[in-house]
Amino acid sequence: MEFAELIKTPRVDNVVLHRPFYPAVEGTLCLTGHHLILSSRQDNTEELWLLHSNIDAIDKRFVGPLGTIIVKCKDFRIIQLDIPGMEECLNIASSIEALSTLDSITLMYPFFYRPMFEVIEDGWHSFLPEQEFELYSSATSEWRLSYVNKEFAVCPSYPPIVIVPKSIDDEALRKVATFRHGGRFPILSYYHKKNGMVIMRSGQPLTGTNGRRCKEDEKLINATLRAGKRGYIIDTRSLNVAQQARAKGGGFEQEAHYPQWRRIHKSIERYHILQESLIKLVEACNDQTHNMDRWLSKLESSNWLTHIKEILTTACLAAQCIDREGASILIHGTEGTDSTLQVTSLAQIILEPRSRTIRGFEALIEREWLQAGHPFQQRCAQSAYCNSKQKWESPVFLLFLDCVWQILRQFPCSFEFNENFLIMLFEHSYASQFGTFLGNNESERCKLKLQQKTMSLWSWVNRPSELSKFTNPLFEANNLVIWPSVAPQSLQLWEGIFLRWNRSSKYLDEAYEEMVNIIDYNKELQAKVNILRRQLAELETEDGIQESP
Repeated sequence: MEFAELIKTPRVDNVVLHRPFYPAVEGTLCLTGHHLILSSRQDNTEELWLLHSNIDAIDKRFVGPLGTIIVKCKDFRIIQLDIPGMEECLNIASSIEALSTLDSITLMYPFFYRPMFEVIEDGWHSFLPEQEFELYSSATSEWRLSYVNKEFAVCPSYPPIVIVPKSIDDEALRKVATFRHGGRFPILSYYHKKNGMVIMRSGQPLTGTNGRRCKEDEKLINATLRAGKRGYIIDTRSLNVAQQARAKGGGFEQEAHYPQWRRIHKSIERYHILQESLIKLVEACNDQTHNMDRWLSKLESSNWLTHIKEILTTACLAAQCIDREGASILIHGTEGTDSTLQVTSLAQIILEPRSRTIRGFEALIEREWLQAGHPFQQRCAQSAYCNSKQKWESPVFLLFLDCVWQILRQFPCSFEFNENFLIMLFEHSYASQFGTFLGNNESERCKLKLQQKTMSLWSWVNRPSELSKFTNPLFEANNLVIWPSVAPQSLQLWEGIFLRWNRSSKYLDEAYEEMVNIIDYNKELQAKVNILRRQLAELETEDGIQESP
């Protein structure tokens, strides 16, 4: 298919762009295969470059010969284009709708994007499973790399290489895979070097109504326990939902078959419930009535902060089992690709200082989200404005990033990255020039040949010129476990995501720059004070200090 077939009117002059907190801009609107561009000849006027894949929905309206298109974006932006001529307006709207809903992944921008920057690092090979395993192998010899899924035959949503107990052979893993949802047998997610406890994750066991069991599965998870120790299974579904799953062939671990494990149910919502919550929240943030009671009522009814609290509470429970109880844990929900990953990731941020660094957090995203099989292509297909909702769309990753921001806000000096880093990851998960978040799992990415045909997001992010934008000037390495508060009064709406288009970002940027300048100035003063102290100490050592008369 040629993009030209979808572009009925490639260019329109005298189009007026309206954006909140910016003056109206008149210029030429151009449509390309992947971008909507508005260029003005005015000096010091910022051009609009908008990826079609970032467009969630559009509305049209007409007043006489003037047409207006309201463009609603996946990053929650809303912009207005006033287009002279009804036919031109209809053609532009038709083209935007077609180009923003392309069915084929290979027609998306990452397959056409060519970087203008020098590629210093190949991001596709920055966080390989072998490299992560090396970090653990120095502390323990009880685990091994398994290549049982090399051709994605055992589990299509797992990577080719996984970390499993050394005492369990590949044949046993194949049997366990038939007993777990989607073939997602238990694998290592995190090893706590302080006490040797581990977090494992998997899909639900397929016990069904007959109480089916798998001795290989029991042996696998028992292999993670120390002598005389008990473990915890954290099921991210309510007991009622888990029991209902048995009627569909799923279920949970029977206590009679797993006597050394205590099962805990923590209900975390999924799918359309989260999507509806996001829609209500964005609607509340865009409400222009300026009525306090209405705003608070809408914010509460969205339940967004309630979902944040549920996820953080479960992550804190997981971290507490590891660090304070000295017990290993297995985490799963139904598929093990959504709420499970939220909990395993956040628990590691609480427990592991490395996960709070830039590269450590990137490794976490690779290991616990991309390689772990979170279906980004499905979950991030649409955002809060699209009318045709699909059952698999859900802001699971955005909720995770929001939880990280809540912890970052409570521990502002313990993270090497800043809020802008989290916002950037949100934006690229929904629309990007890079191939990192394309596809639903490693198997799909391999078939699409993303490593050969697209650029990795990490290749761009990890350049020094970009890293400076995402580095937290307050960062001081903290090797301790951090325990975030999950009290309702400790959780706040993430204004940087949900209200950034409803306030002047110009003033926020200026305030941030001023803060950074003050911090840099204080660092310079501190450096000078340290030099003076050293000089003073040298004088004291050599001659002593003569008292003033």
